Amino acid sequence: MHPVLTTVVQRLGLGILTLFVVSFIIFASIELLPGDFGQAVLGQAATEETVAAFRKELGLDQPAYIRYFEWVGNVLQGDLGTSFSGRAASGVDRSRPVLELVAPRLENTLFLAGMTAAIAVPLALFLGITTALYRNSIYDRSVNAATLTTISFPEFFVAYILILFLASLNPIFPSLANIDATTEFWDRIYRTALPALTLTLVIVAHMMRMTRAAIINLLASPYIQMARLTGASQREVILKHALPNAWAPIATVIAFNLAYLVVGVVVVEVVFVYPGIGQLMVDSVTSRDIPVVQACALIFAITYILLNLIADVIGIITNPRLLHPK
Repeated sequence: MHPVLTTVVQRLGLGILTLFVVSFIIFASIELLPGDFGQAVLGQAATEETVAAFRKELGLDQPAYIRYFEWVGNVLQGDLGTSFSGRAASGVDRSRPVLELVAPRLENTLFLAGMTAAIAVPLALFLGITTALYRNSIYDRSVNAATLTTISFPEFFVAYILILFLASLNPIFPSLANIDATTEFWDRIYRTALPALTLTLVIVAHMMRMTRAAIINLLASPYIQMARLTGASQREVILKHALPNAWAPIATVIAFNLAYLVVGVVVVEVVFVYPGIGQLMVDSVTSRDIPVVQACALIFAITYILLNLIADVIGIITNPRLLHPK
């Protein structure tokens, strides 16, 4: 078997194993959350017998390990369970499948993440390449200072500053990103402009600085010196010789930041009241809706692991030593 294919298969197996470990950690962590859904619904005046009967109806009376294996087995079959929301002590069940709750919220989050990535990734690559091309110039120092400034502030602070200047003092964009299934495409882009801009300012610095550092690190390589001796210009040296060999670290940092767009978007969604999966998870933790919290956490884990696997694969297939073994 080719070394590249062998390494890719090994990474995929490691990713699946990691996902099972993460699923156990998710379940155990949620089990440790304070409070009880049955008690929260029935109220403090409910008797122990009523609470116990309600817990039995929800399946919460079973041992944790049984519920864990049932949950994993259902997830492998594409069943994320049924939300606790809508259940009442009277026996009336108005709950909905978790997939119906999560799917539209995940679509909104992916839309926001895709819109941010479409802006941030090309911008970061452009800034990283040009700052490496004009290293130690005024342009390089200005871009580094600006990106360090934005990266030093937390997301909610950047969000409130943008709201102040672009929604309050200058009403260009709406301060609340209220969208639904009926919102048209261009109106959706307009309403999510501030959340996307906030995330762009937060993540572009990481990708830009890694791109710049990877290219500058390769400029000291012997083959770069040989390219310069052949008369290649600085632009040709960077674009034709340094950049293709810098894709592995660049792809890794891009994958990390794209994972953050889905996993770490909770704060931004809460600030702008954006109906994404992060906002759904916060609301579900508040209401102790365990199946929804588990589903959201599992989606976050799958996204993070999958993007890191893609980054590993890109790093492997761009490695000349694996592509051309002796």
